Amino acid sequence: MARTSMSKRRQEGSDEGVVRDRILDAAFAAFVKSGYATTSTLEIATRARVSKRELYALVGNKQEMLVACISERAQRLEVPADLPVLRDRQTLAQVLAAFGTKLVREISDPTVIAVFRLAIAEAAQAPEVARALNSIGREASRAALRKIMAQAQASGLLTGRPAELAEQFAGLLWRDLMVSLLLGVTERPNRREIAGRARAAAGDFLQLHPLPNDGSDA
Repeated sequence: MARTSMSKRRQEGSDEGVVRDRILDAAFAAFVKSGYATTSTLEIATRARVSKRELYALVGNKQEMLVACISERAQRLEVPADLPVLRDRQTLAQVLAAFGTKLVREISDPTVIAVFRLAIAEAAQAPEVARALNSIGREASRAALRKIMAQAQASGLLTGRPAELAEQFAGLLWRDLMVSLLLGVTERPNRREIAGRARAAAGDFLQLHPLPNDGSDA
């Protein structure tokens, strides 16, 4: 009897997870199509094929849905737990190139670009969209880069403030790509182009920051 009850609870939890994902997908689609400010919870509930009561119980209000949509995408930009120990410049270059590849691949995804466009379009009527994107989405990538730079600094491979180093690498990585994607004047780079961009950014960054102990690159 106990096993049956436990199995039932697990099934209910799984079912709720599926419905929650459906609600978030519906919310995101509605935000992109109609705008955050004008989208109603009824429209989201109708798209997700749930009642408003179920919508509030599983996710929350409209702003909580927005935060959940952004948060789930931001999780993909965290530094992996198995980050190699940064003992030399070659490893640092590899880590920067790998993370840069991941960063451009994830952020250049059409759905993520749609979130940025939504935040820009809603800046006047619903500034909470931009605030959520900045504090949750963009901060995930900034924090991840700061962590890499701080570890490199602790290993004696770089000097400077991690936040400034992270910002500089991000500038070398993106250049004008993000603006071009937002304007729709360029296509999303393919995997080979993204990897090449990340390797070039890592190389350029390390040339700007030679080894602090002898002024030369290893």
